[in-house]
Amino acid sequence: MHFVYPAVFRQTEEGGYTGYFPDLEQCFAKGDTLDEVLNDAIAEAKSWIQVELEDTFDLPSVSHPNDLDLKEGEFVRNIGVTIRLTDGWDE
Repeated sequence: MHFVYPAVFRQTEEGGYTGYFPDLEQCFAKGDTLDEVLNDAIAEAKSWIQVELEDTFDLPSVSHPNDLDLKEGEFVRNIGVTIRLTDGWDE
């Protein structure tokens, strides 16, 4: 199953990047480069969603990127992850 959530990123004063998912509580990403923070965001979102699916099978609604209240220097990217719900289906 494929899930897509918006993530908000910004460049730090040190030159790295941080990010967070407004819809996924306590789901954060960081990296030294934009590629690194995007890859970390994908991994973090995948882990977050997998835990929620195992625990409650109840995921939060997805915000539209235009509805997010961004601070100066922040930008939004939609992050997509694919999660297998059944083991062995592709073997």
